[in-house]
Amino acid sequence: MPVAPDRFVDRLLAAGFDFFTGVPCSLVGPVIAELERRAIYHGETREDAALGVCAGAYMAGRLPLVVMQNSGLGVSLNALGSLHLMYEMPVLVLVTWRGFEGNDAPEHLVMGDVMPRLLDLFGIPHRAPDADSLLADVDWAAAECRRIRKPVALAVKPGLFV
Repeated sequence: MPVAPDRFVDRLLAAGFDFFTGVPCSLVGPVIAELERRAIYHGETREDAALGVCAGAYMAGRLPLVVMQNSGLGVSLNALGSLHLMYEMPVLVLVTWRGFEGNDAPEHLVMGDVMPRLLDLFGIPHRAPDADSLLADVDWAAAECRRIRKPVALAVKPGLFV
């Protein structure tokens, strides 16, 4: 059963995430709409630029979240490696898992197949929650961001949000 975006955003805020930016994807469209309804989402044009903004937000005392497709994760690897990982700047990467289980447009299939291994390769702790674990996984992500002071990812599978 899908999760209502207002419950998800409420949990993000309760967990301490207080800065939201990114590049849209239809898999998280309802979440972005809820963040925009609350006037707390700052849209960006590129995922690596969004990570730069998140670094600034972290230096200003915020706990940021960045939204991106997994194709945008590919675009962002240098920003993650040479900024957030190197300088221990936490950010929750809410990454949509396009190409999950080989079901998507052809251009998403390669990244969909390798995304978990890519996150592992970069040492980014990650989970792919289902509706039953999502809210608890937000709490895990917030605690992990604070503990390791580095990026943490939640991979959003198709159909997670209504």
